[in-house]
Amino acid sequence: MLARVFSCAVVGLEGVVVEVEVDYTNGLPGVTIVGLPDVAVQESRERVQTAVKNAGLHFPRHHIVVYLAPAVVRKEGPAYDLPIALGVIMLSGHLPQGAVTDSIVVGELSLDGVVRHTRGSLPMAATARQRI
Repeated sequence: MLARVFSCAVVGLEGVVVEVEVDYTNGLPGVTIVGLPDVAVQESRERVQTAVKNAGLHFPRHHIVVYLAPAVVRKEGPAYDLPIALGVIMLSGHLPQGAVTDSIVVGELSLDGVVRHTRGSLPMAATARQRI
């Protein structure tokens, strides 16, 4: 089963739509993030796992693979925490597949699941408006 959530990256002064695909495979439990993520995006693994657990939801005991497309665009910052968490929550069955397909989702998660502000909101909002 594949969960898909749309997010946004900022390249220069422009927003670029990023497709966040989340799936699980057999193997040791863990999270792998691919698609040219920086260190802050790689750290999303721990923030997302802890936030989902502290929200009282089940985090799958599988190997989770997160692909941030397009792979040629560098993904920076913690703005992908919320879209990754929503993808995991969809995989767990707590949220229907496609529940946020008409949205662009960005947000840093605190360890208790509270959504925090992210940088680049203005270009991201302009990109979201053009997309809808």
